[in-house]
Amino acid sequence: MNTFLITDFGAVANGELQTDKVQAAIDKCFLCGGGEVVVPAGEFVIAGIRLRSGVTLHLLENAVLKGTRNPEDYLGFLDDTLEPVNDDYKTDNLWVRPRDRVSYDFLLKAASRWNNGLIKALDAHDIAIIGEKGSEINGVDCFDEIGEEHYRGPHAICMHNCKNITLKGYIVKDSANWAHNIMRSQNIVVEGVTVLAGHDGVHFSSCDNIKVLDCEFYTGDDCVAGFDNNDVIVEDCVLNSACSAFRFGGSNVSITKCRAYAPCKYVFRGGMSKEDKRASAPSVLGTSRNNMLSFFTYYADKTLGIRNTPANIVIKDCIVENADRLLHYNLSGNEVWQCFRSLKDITFENLTASGIGMALNLYSFDDDPIDFTMKNAKVSFRETASEFVRAHSYNITLENVEIENLDGALVRSFGCDGDLKTQNLSCGVKKDNYVVAATEPFACKSI
Repeated sequence: MNTFLITDFGAVANGELQTDKVQAAIDKCFLCGGGEVVVPAGEFVIAGIRLRSGVTLHLLENAVLKGTRNPEDYLGFLDDTLEPVNDDYKTDNLWVRPRDRVSYDFLLKAASRWNNGLIKALDAHDIAIIGEKGSEINGVDCFDEIGEEHYRGPHAICMHNCKNITLKGYIVKDSANWAHNIMRSQNIVVEGVTVLAGHDGVHFSSCDNIKVLDCEFYTGDDCVAGFDNNDVIVEDCVLNSACSAFRFGGSNVSITKCRAYAPCKYVFRGGMSKEDKRASAPSVLGTSRNNMLSFFTYYADKTLGIRNTPANIVIKDCIVENADRLLHYNLSGNEVWQCFRSLKDITFENLTASGIGMALNLYSFDDDPIDFTMKNAKVSFRETASEFVRAHSYNITLENVEIENLDGALVRSFGCDGDLKTQNLSCGVKKDNYVVAATEPFACKSI
């Protein structure tokens, strides 16, 4: 295998920008038919290096790739002459608030400013980033005045239209936007990766055949996010989120043996002061909120076409502690993230959930009820709850379920009833109150 050490191309750990030297090593490896580019111990400053087909970026023990705090440094890939960026990928459109959007080019165009990253890959195949103990990719919370929400900078790792991706063993810290932004790609393995602070841990959009294994996410934003994803396995992960442990949508999604817990070790940066954001201040407790809004929030908005009917999401053998809400499925029209295609079915099995703050939301379209199944589960609320589920258009099955601190209705139904089946249920609610019609309009705390 071809092996190229970045220091042989002039890269030095001296605090100055080393993008050109690291890129030269990657380019040489690519031109030689692929192989491994090695980053030794030390802190190397980069911005916008491009990973190419057949290349593995190997971070040795205590190797650090660190971003710069100048968002303009991340635009150099646009001048790539070895593999020129497709003009169709380019746009000058910047992020705008959802209610003001007339175009989604800022998100969908792979070479938009919003899609900048410390490490970027376009139309590549058989690529990898492998880290040894103590290796790190650090986004330094790069502030960008014209970025998302007028403070977020580049993602740590940004990959579009790629195949056969392996990401393993490293730490991502203080990513200025998502730690991993992977769009329209296939055959992805993320294993043994740790994310500390920053924003989303992994975010997949229109991807297929995904495995997220043995990872730890301690994020100020969602841990595992994205939609229009097919054939997904998330297993043996720790999720500590100041937003949602999962904000996800897709088909054939298996989530097993995961632990999600709150409060979060790092805060949601959106609630920090503008001065702290501008100064790239750390996400320390006390600067913003750190509660987990939801364990699982359904995700399906209109920025992408959804290729398959979202269905068969199975959550099994998981532990959830102190989430404000266990399940957030709300197609009532007041959720920006849930305004497109409905989910056919979701199952929770062998679940232990404690310290839950609010009822589950299960609000589907009138003519498209959601099938919700919970089996072999124990759910306890942190304070007395007046309902277990707030629902609209549903088929609910509860089998071998124990619910603690519930005093009211099992299901509070908002205008469009459904079907409820129970077997071996312990909830402290009389059967006459299993389903109670709501007397007020549906409302919930937005996620």
